[in-house]
Amino acid sequence: MNNISTTPSLVDQFGRVVDYIRLSITDRCDFRCVYCMGEDMTFSPRNEVLSLEECARLVRVFVGLGVSKVRITGGEPLVRKNALWLFEDIGQLKGLNELVLTTNGSQLEKQAIDLKKAGVKRINISLDSLNAARFKKITRTGELNKVLAGIQAAKQAGFDNIKLNTVLMRGFNNDETVSLVNFAIEQEIDISFIEEMPLGEVDHARGNTFVSNDDTLKLLQSKHTLIGSSETTGGPARYWRVANSQTKIGFISPHSHNFCESCNRVRITCKGELYLCLGQEDKIQLMPLLRHHPHNDEPLIAAILNSMKIKPKGHDFDLRRTAPAVIRFMSHTGG
Repeated sequence: MNNISTTPSLVDQFGRVVDYIRLSITDRCDFRCVYCMGEDMTFSPRNEVLSLEECARLVRVFVGLGVSKVRITGGEPLVRKNALWLFEDIGQLKGLNELVLTTNGSQLEKQAIDLKKAGVKRINISLDSLNAARFKKITRTGELNKVLAGIQAAKQAGFDNIKLNTVLMRGFNNDETVSLVNFAIEQEIDISFIEEMPLGEVDHARGNTFVSNDDTLKLLQSKHTLIGSSETTGGPARYWRVANSQTKIGFISPHSHNFCESCNRVRITCKGELYLCLGQEDKIQLMPLLRHHPHNDEPLIAAILNSMKIKPKGHDFDLRRTAPAVIRFMSHTGG
């Protein structure tokens, strides 16, 4: 592999420094969450998916260009065969300050200890309901008890920075807002509420199910003393601390509080597509460069640097639309 300068080089046309990548290693998942996937999904054949070695190569190149935070996503990344190898390979990479994971939690009971040893610093776990029947309805296939066991396994493995990710949907789970926060407080972990995004064709009208984080914050302020915080984990969440607890509550608000002006991230799909914005279609195909130049990173580096010229100013989410802003499912881009 070529030696790459560690000087940050990924600066877009708006002066934003990109130091964070979200890398999907599979579009497959053992859940079928209603806001993320259709009920009947067609997944990519193996030859159209990045190998784990190609994933590791991409991480090394991006870290060489100044990226200091890498989030491994899916689909569900832990259903990828031999996924642990990737975490072990990149976990001690010089210049990579944060290797983090987003998961549905179903595989953590078996893998949490090994992930900790591999160098994973933080884990985000999707949890949209504490009611087993409702959880099954939202995920279509998920079992709540497996996720709860996974949360406990992550705690026992020594992960200090565990965060729940919750998508509230009116008529589905918005009546659990307070109970989910109370659960996070009891478990001494954090929780973030993510406004539902108009990605992919789903079987409900998002304009009817949308819950604003402004409303969620007001509700929680009526139940808990919340203290505004300037803390950040390098992503778009804005945090409040719950008084007299170990818990932070984050709000990721692509509709009500657009965060694009501070965007510091890009996404890479399991097919090697470099998306410059979650809510736009601008992308660069990296897989051909990986495969046509297996021992030369220069064409790959050039494409990544040039991609900064087309990173858009922001997404264009509008709840008044009847069609999704982007046709691809969230699971395709990476959660």
